[in-house]
Amino acid sequence: MTPARGSLSLVMAFAAALLMSFMAPALMAAPAGKKAPDWDIAEWINSEPLSLSGLKGKVIVIDFFQLWCPGCNSFSIPLMHHWEQVFEKEASEGRITFVSIHTVFEGHNFQTPKRLRRFLKKKGINHAVGIDRHIDGNRLPETMRLYNTMGTPEMAIIDKHGNIRLQRFGFFEPAYGESLIRTLLEEQFTPEKARLAR
Repeated sequence: MTPARGSLSLVMAFAAALLMSFMAPALMAAPAGKKAPDWDIAEWINSEPLSLSGLKGKVIVIDFFQLWCPGCNSFSIPLMHHWEQVFEKEASEGRITFVSIHTVFEGHNFQTPKRLRRFLKKKGINHAVGIDRHIDGNRLPETMRLYNTMGTPEMAIIDKHGNIRLQRFGFFEPAYGESLIRTLLEEQFTPEKARLAR
């Protein structure tokens, strides 16, 4: 879902978001190798507070989502479930971490933390979920600004050294992302390289 502009109705915004999610696979942010900024989270669900520095040495998969986003419910959330199953062994070994960030830029009165908790339970989302921090007066939440995301759903894959290796808005070919994750899992982690990346 992209931020609504002007007098565009909510229904039209949903329709536009859904079309963009599934018809714009080429849309991409963040070139490969760019340093991943640490997120700015107001509250964590299903986890103690997480930081990128605390996850160094792990592959990190991030889903930027909103609970009422059609593309999130039809694409990114099911894909996260799928990848959690595919990489269950690697996750249990502490080699990969899945994180969802609720980046609310519209409908704040509806997409509340209370409603989000019910949504997560209904969807069976048990991995760490961060609520993006929103500062009064700013249109966009902080992590959305830091990652320059285009809307929701948007997914990012970060390597063991803290570099963004993939960041895509909307639909993309899941096989490509899965292949990249496998490649990153096999890369050697060098603490000195991780330090320089920050």
